[in-house]
Amino acid sequence: MRPDLTAPLRSPRLDLPPIGPEHAEAMAAALADPALHAFTGGRPATADELRARYTRLAAGSPDPAEAWGNWALRLRADGALAGYVQATVRAGTAELAWVIGTPWQGRGLATEAARALLAHLTAGGVTTAVAHIHPEHHASAAVARALGLRPTPNTQDGEVRWEAAAAPGTTG
Repeated sequence: MRPDLTAPLRSPRLDLPPIGPEHAEAMAAALADPALHAFTGGRPATADELRARYTRLAAGSPDPAEAWGNWALRLRADGALAGYVQATVRAGTAELAWVIGTPWQGRGLATEAARALLAHLTAGGVTTAVAHIHPEHHASAAVARALGLRPTPNTQDGEVRWEAAAAPGTTG
């Protein structure tokens, strides 16, 4: 069984539509703060760059053993895009990531969206959740902890691998 990575998701305050090229302009504005790249490097993407990236993501992984899911976080209160969550699923394991635009940080939106995503994934058969987090990125570590993930001794590209068995009903 594999979760539907094109299904829209919902959480108490958010609608999470699958990301598409139509989200590029609003997402470029939401993610424009260079501080968002403090732990990952790089710079904010332009709307054109995001449009191209979202087109590639919507086409899906070229590897049939791997599936990609990417969702925008749309605040139900005002319709603003505030960030995204994503999952790469392979053999029952989902690697999760989340990014929240600077104006919306500190409101619990990453945790809320990631919980909705993980619940959807576990209902679709995912058994393990993973995230790679920079050791100094305390806000992201707090999200991982809220999902029930724990740091492992393993690192990749300077980031700590966080992991947990993912079972329905155990998303924090």
